Amino acid sequence: MDHIVVLGAGVGGTMSANMLRRRLDRSDAEITVVDKSTEHAYQPSFYLLPFGYMEPEDQFRDVRGLLRDGVEFVHDEVTGVDPDEKTVELSDEELSYDYLVVALGHRLAPEATPGMMEGWEETDAVYPFYHFEAAMELREALEDFDGGTFVVSVPDTSIKCGGAPLKMTMLAEDYFRRQGIRDDVEVVMTKGSDAVFGVSPYREKLEEIWAERDIEANLNFTVEEIDYEAQVIHSESGDTQEYDLYAPVPPQYGQPPLTENSPLTEGDIENDAEYVSVDEHTLQHTEYDDVFGLGDGCSTPNAKTAAAARKQAHVVLDNLTAHMDGRRMTAEYEGYAACPLLTEKGKAMVAEFDYEDSISAPVESRMNWIMDINILPSFYWNGWLRGYDPLP
Repeated sequence: MDHIVVLGAGVGGTMSANMLRRRLDRSDAEITVVDKSTEHAYQPSFYLLPFGYMEPEDQFRDVRGLLRDGVEFVHDEVTGVDPDEKTVELSDEELSYDYLVVALGHRLAPEATPGMMEGWEETDAVYPFYHFEAAMELREALEDFDGGTFVVSVPDTSIKCGGAPLKMTMLAEDYFRRQGIRDDVEVVMTKGSDAVFGVSPYREKLEEIWAERDIEANLNFTVEEIDYEAQVIHSESGDTQEYDLYAPVPPQYGQPPLTENSPLTEGDIENDAEYVSVDEHTLQHTEYDDVFGLGDGCSTPNAKTAAAARKQAHVVLDNLTAHMDGRRMTAEYEGYAACPLLTEKGKAMVAEFDYEDSISAPVESRMNWIMDINILPSFYWNGWLRGYDPLP
């Protein structure tokens, strides 16, 4: 019997494991999921929690309740992978595999920016909201905020959900208007590139919205250090940005068990060997045929979103099972990603695009808001994660 080991119980790992279990007979394959946490978080809620648009008690599920019968869960930390020996090193044991699916995702690294952790821990002004705890603390800080400069910053590293800092910025501006303090608040987002969003026509629509609402885009500003005592952000080029309330996106990198204790990330110059090197279409590893990767932690040059991982799970399912059977792999991932861009309370537009083209129109609507806030979470928990996705 073949043994499939899935590393990571996030969107990509959980969905892949459940889809594989649905397709493969139990007498043909044993499936094991490994994760150091027993909790699965609905991370798209983290930029909504500060404004009370979602509630914290609804955002977590026990991983073991999400996995189908016949999928074994190992609660342990991955410490390394030896694809030549086909083994996964854990803190308490070693697992052997026949096929490996790597979905360990991004590592949040606020400590990589000098002053970010200290600002979070020692002041009431810095909240790296990609962390659940910081998002909830920001909710309290917003309630007490009565004016000043509100800043969101975007690091130069790859990040999960590249639209989240834009959504945080726009929802904050809308929140201040609703609180009656907009005239007393300067709203700024810093970013190291020359555009608020990288894909047309959504970029142009966002620029129009930001101009109308007097939201400042401090572009070509790469955060180098945070002087949390003076409440000043320093850029790599020597520029500064003052803040009174600061919601930085922390830098994000590959997982050390892969980057430091496996060859799976080697040889990928474009991403400095931070991510698992896979073919951008088949999602098969570039060196090890029995290894597949998906999600935020693989080297595909797409926007890192749950919608992307959802599409990638279908490709991993089809190509891995074809590879197991000795058949030609025909499934291809075309770089699809989707990002509901919430522009204000009750209004959003959906950015959809792939490696080559934009797909959806840049139209704001209430229906898009309802879809993101009221409909998608149910599909996420009750359908996609459990391996049910009839419209890939």
